[in-house]
Amino acid sequence: MYQIFDAHCHIYPLDIAPRAVAGVDAFYDGLPVKPRDGTAQTLLETGREAGISRFLVHSVATTPHQVASINGFIARETENSGGAFVGFGALHPDSQDQEADVRNLISLGLRGVKLHPDIQRFPADSPRAMAIYELCEAVGLPVLMHTGDFRFDYSNPNRVANVLRAFPNLKLIGAHLGGWSVWDEAARVLPDFPNFMVDSSSCSRWLSSGRMREIIRAYGAKRVLFGTDYPMWRQPEEIGFLLKLDLTDEEYRRLFWDNAQELFGI
Repeated sequence: MYQIFDAHCHIYPLDIAPRAVAGVDAFYDGLPVKPRDGTAQTLLETGREAGISRFLVHSVATTPHQVASINGFIARETENSGGAFVGFGALHPDSQDQEADVRNLISLGLRGVKLHPDIQRFPADSPRAMAIYELCEAVGLPVLMHTGDFRFDYSNPNRVANVLRAFPNLKLIGAHLGGWSVWDEAARVLPDFPNFMVDSSSCSRWLSSGRMREIIRAYGAKRVLFGTDYPMWRQPEEIGFLLKLDLTDEEYRRLFWDNAQELFGI
């Protein structure tokens, strides 16, 4: 029924994909379903089978020296995707030259930045992270950030709110409806910030349809992107869960396509 843009997809080179996917599985103490293989080819094949035509792809730099290689890989896969991919680059707060990393990312044609404070082990509102947001705000790069985890205090709503207050012109996308596993706190604190968007990824396994609908409407459908968190979950199931939320046709069009179209200039 709808054009669909998947705004949250991790992809990895063939030689490291098994290890990377195993690492994600371990981070979440074992996923309830077997992840896919994490390759760009499988993303395209399974996504298109599910009716998804465009994908936001990225990866996370766990060390500063990975930044350049990850960004080169994402740029190549984006170029080779025939227009199916929008690529976001990696940055790391411990890099010795953040400005050079941002310039290189832009030169590669990447359209934004992916950060994961909980895996990269930095508080989202730390000074070294704030330096990244300042650079991104200055050049208009949106930031997709993993947000929320009850086990840690790196990216929880209080820290995200500090970032949004400090950088009101930064377009920040909070993955997992703004706070994985701390959804209620996120929905109380973060919808008041107009420069904050969220994606729907990795929520359907834990939220009831009624609660997910309430959270989406707390932000407003114009600020929510559909995402699957490939390779973690099956795309048809993620789409099916959303379609059971009894949203309006306009809300579905916003979530599945229109918001991404406007944000990324598709």
